[in-house]
Amino acid sequence: MAGEVPQGEGQGLAALASVYPKPVDEAAAASVLEDLEGAPFEDEAVRRLLSGIFANAPYLRDLGLIDKDRLAEILRGDPRRRVAGLIEAARDLAPADEASLMTGLRNLKKDLALTLGLADIGGVLDLDEITGALSRFADAALTAAIRFCLRDLAARGRFVPVKEDEPEFGSGFIVLAMGKYGALELNYSSDIDLIALYDPHKAPLAGAAEAPVEFVRLTKRVVKILSDRTADGYVFRTDLRLRPDPGATPLAMSVPAAFVYYESLGQNWERAALIKARACAGDIVAGESFLKEIAPFIWRKYLDYAAIADVHSIKRQIHAHKGHGRVAVAGHNVKLGRGGIREVEFFAQTQQLIAGGRIPELRGRRTLDTLATLTRLGWIEEDARAELTDAYRFLRAVEHRIQMVNDEQTHSLPEDEAGLARIAYLMGYRERAAFEKDMRRQLTTVQRHYAALFEDEPELASELGNLVFTGDDDDPDTLETLGRLGFKRPVDACRIIKAWHFGRYPAVRSTKARERLTELHPLLIDALARTDNADQALIAFDGFLSKLPAGVQLFSLLKSNPQLLQLMATVMGAAPRMAEVVSRRVHVLDAVLDPAFFDAMPRAADFEAGLDRTLSLARFYEEALDRARIFAQEQKFLIGLRLISDTLNAHQMGHALARLAEVIVQRLSVHVVEHVAESHGRLAGGDFAILAMGKLGGREMTSASDLDLILLYDFDEETPKTDGARPLEASQYYIRLTQRLVTALSAPTAEGQLYEVDFRLRPSGNAGPLATRLSSFEDYQKSRAWTWEHMALTRARVIAATSDDFRKRIETSIEKTLCAAREEKTIGREVASMRARIEAEKGTSDIWDLKQVAGGMVDIEFVAQYLQLVHSASHPDILNQNTETALGKAAEAGVLSAADAEVLIPAIRLYHALTQVLRLAWEGGFKAETAPRGVIDLLLRASSEPDFSRLEALLRETQGRVRATFERLAGEVKPDSQ
Repeated sequence: MAGEVPQGEGQGLAALASVYPKPVDEAAAASVLEDLEGAPFEDEAVRRLLSGIFANAPYLRDLGLIDKDRLAEILRGDPRRRVAGLIEAARDLAPADEASLMTGLRNLKKDLALTLGLADIGGVLDLDEITGALSRFADAALTAAIRFCLRDLAARGRFVPVKEDEPEFGSGFIVLAMGKYGALELNYSSDIDLIALYDPHKAPLAGAAEAPVEFVRLTKRVVKILSDRTADGYVFRTDLRLRPDPGATPLAMSVPAAFVYYESLGQNWERAALIKARACAGDIVAGESFLKEIAPFIWRKYLDYAAIADVHSIKRQIHAHKGHGRVAVAGHNVKLGRGGIREVEFFAQTQQLIAGGRIPELRGRRTLDTLATLTRLGWIEEDARAELTDAYRFLRAVEHRIQMVNDEQTHSLPEDEAGLARIAYLMGYRERAAFEKDMRRQLTTVQRHYAALFEDEPELASELGNLVFTGDDDDPDTLETLGRLGFKRPVDACRIIKAWHFGRYPAVRSTKARERLTELHPLLIDALARTDNADQALIAFDGFLSKLPAGVQLFSLLKSNPQLLQLMATVMGAAPRMAEVVSRRVHVLDAVLDPAFFDAMPRAADFEAGLDRTLSLARFYEEALDRARIFAQEQKFLIGLRLISDTLNAHQMGHALARLAEVIVQRLSVHVVEHVAESHGRLAGGDFAILAMGKLGGREMTSASDLDLILLYDFDEETPKTDGARPLEASQYYIRLTQRLVTALSAPTAEGQLYEVDFRLRPSGNAGPLATRLSSFEDYQKSRAWTWEHMALTRARVIAATSDDFRKRIETSIEKTLCAAREEKTIGREVASMRARIEAEKGTSDIWDLKQVAGGMVDIEFVAQYLQLVHSASHPDILNQNTETALGKAAEAGVLSAADAEVLIPAIRLYHALTQVLRLAWEGGFKAETAPRGVIDLLLRASSEPDFSRLEALLRETQGRVRATFERLAGEVKPDSQ
């Protein structure tokens, strides 16, 4: 650590220097020397040191030449004492105002950077001293900022410090350092990764102060003090994204909430991250107490291969998708690339995760200390430790020099020869080739040890370990195997599986069934474990098994068809909505056993035949409703299964679900007419049609979509009443039909609910009658409808009609309405205004709210509807209920530019693909941090992105481009445009 190494104490930095870099540009070196006059710059050794450093590192040159007196002090002084003094000065800063604090910290940071840079390159301070000094300075800067904010809070009567001179003491405000910062391993241009917490029971707040409000504000202010760029630069960039659920939680989280999160929702990557966590500022005692409390979350008692698999997966994705798949020098990323710093860290960290729960000595934060401990405990050989330590120090030195050049947060070596030479010379080499040779050697050494540790391990599925489920007592090795595979409650898992072998369910009562199940164990348990939600998947499978009348055939089928087994496991673990259907309707799998299932897009004729067949068996009206519900649930499941198995894409799934809904509405409307006729008869000469709007109209349905419908009718004035025992006026009759249809579609029965139904898009909305006569509909659309109603009308589609003539009348009327001439600017203003009103009510910054987020689906749908309204008068061919198709037609007609089409069409495809997965597999708002791996995998496959960070980056970029396109075409979305 800074100030802890006494060697050379008392001597000046220049006198201690042992490395004199060769300048990459002699002219630049000479220019540097021209600017340096007077003591100590006349000394030849000093001139050699500075000319080499400053010619190769412009950032250090600028820091040095901007204040030559400071430079002279650094060269004359003992660097360890100077660094210790700078850290102390930063911690003790107590200015009168925030601006002075920000200026003071930035000036001290520049002094520190120059001192460490010169001492590092000159060979005066080693890696531990450099990284320790940077980390301790960050502690001091944080402390100064927190003290300033707490004192200000106290001055406003909202906080009573326990200690006046150390207001952070006993404050209940905790700052945890994470990652390299937590391990005291910061590099020159590191962000500092922080988690801010507060203990509402300890915080000595006063007056009307509320802990959630005050500590979030305080955190924001501290971040601003450190990271805002001013004329003096910045102190440290800060990153708070390692806190629990960063997309949904405030910048500072209460300690109780953090405990609940980690105990119930904590992820393996968070456990790995918390290995390096350190209470670095604020209430240190409270911070250390918190870390002690969550130690059981970080350090598991049993070997944790699920966590290791996560770490390995991250590393492999880095290699596969960021171009780091081979050892290189030019352009190589020394942090993330093959053989890089991250592999040394992972080498140490994976073994910490494996054994740290049982061996407390392995719970250290620092990479090199962990390697030493692993050697002492016999986990790795001394040769491996020595080689990895040497490589780590070498690579960190290279990383530092890369960043010294221009103070950039980069880890990649330059691509060009001159740039590589600059780094080589700063490393003390006289020739670039020698540096490149050593660089390759170190990278290859790290890669060799890293690969030997786990990249050459056999796949987990080849040797699962003990799986013994006989006897009264649990087999310890079996429990270990289940825990290792990812079952968080292995004892419960063992109990469930033993119940199968006791023949407690009909499916496993025969000896043959139990024998087949025993043979299936390794495949079944591995498949469930791979869902990353093994316990829930097992519970779902148990529920499924309990309702199965017989098991021999199914077990034999699953054993001989691993694809089907994996598909079932995916459903159980990754799509809880679908798993519920399987457990209630086990015979849905009958369709999956048909080889044709995976080949065909479901046709309307298939749905019609299947529904007619099941409805024909109904003995009365209510039974018909139940049968329709069973049929719909099964067909939705099978459509979803086709998406999961990659048989259908998202676009096809939307069409399939729409076809299913249309058939159900058509067939049930016939039953509704018959049911009403029993009491009220029929209306001779009457016609009615059902108009689909929204997602159904656009054939963009998801498994969770509701049905937006309008019922239109007409009748012969000469027969204004029905002919039944209790006749109804025509208008009353069609309102009664509509009411019964809504009930038939949406009322929950013993078999569940078909669809939510919404008739609010009818003329006058909820204020108008449920059913509308066609002439009234036409008059309303012509003279009274709002622009938003015409926008909605672009998605209108007749899905059921009593006659082709009536269907054509409606379609002609809708086309006439939509093709009326409109003023482009007026429509644009109204569309933008409506988007602003929706945003004011439902707006969000959550990129996974794909519908409502700025630049989301609503923006694209509005653009498609806007283009149809303003251009269909001259280009009627652009009319289409489907958003993507409408945009394509608009582009073909030339009313949407090719550039805008290239933004909007891929965006709507991406949003639909992701939405189909989320509606199928997920309940409620999506949170990536708590999603099972199966859901993440489905999202990645739907988006064709290689990793989740890339997918989220794509979403942000796409949403930004869509919003920009929307505003360019329709107008700016202004909050005050309501």
